[in-house]
Amino acid sequence: MQTKAVLFDLDGTLLDTAGDMGAAANHVIQGLGLPPLSDDIIRSTTSDGSYALLQAGIHAALIEQLGLEQLRRQMLDYYALNLCVHTRPYRGIPAVIDWLDARRIPWGIVTNKPSALTLPLLASLPQFARCGVTVSADTLPRKKPHPDPLLYAADCLTVAPGHCLYIGDHQRDVEAGRAAGMATAVAAWGYIAADAVLPLWQADHIIDSVQDFGRWLEDTFDTNC
Repeated sequence: MQTKAVLFDLDGTLLDTAGDMGAAANHVIQGLGLPPLSDDIIRSTTSDGSYALLQAGIHAALIEQLGLEQLRRQMLDYYALNLCVHTRPYRGIPAVIDWLDARRIPWGIVTNKPSALTLPLLASLPQFARCGVTVSADTLPRKKPHPDPLLYAADCLTVAPGHCLYIGDHQRDVEAGRAAGMATAVAAWGYIAADAVLPLWQADHIIDSVQDFGRWLEDTFDTNC
């Protein structure tokens, strides 16, 4: 089927958020007298979210004693006040967005980030003002890897799921996209764990860089025409 719309994951696909997510996790971790997470651990764990970042730096016994939800709330409270200190679109992403907008190709964002963080973050980045739909972790009762968020996004864009491409940097993104009947792509420039075997994710495409993705879009839509 022809691709007529593009849906993006957020963290590790459109935005490099690891610096601010890591700083929020380390705020909690170092507050407990523990050593901070390294940049490598932060970058390979950010796409797994706040729970994974905290569990990477706090041993299980202490988490059980203090409560993971309480620690997560402390992390997210700090993060909410420091959403866009280091966060930036990946190099080349603004050009990709401009290219889609210039050709009136619908695009949107489907993320497992809560809306209380997603919406103010995107509002601080004018490149994303023309986003056709934003689906966050709490927009619907179920989040990725369930297909509902992607099906909802396609419906909002009035594009059939089979005509959508979903690109993300986590296996659950591929699982959600496949379950929704969409073409899928791995953003290999994102927060990929060192031991990840990307072909095993069974995505339709593995794309190494944003620049490669831009070229792929041009070729794909030229072919569609």
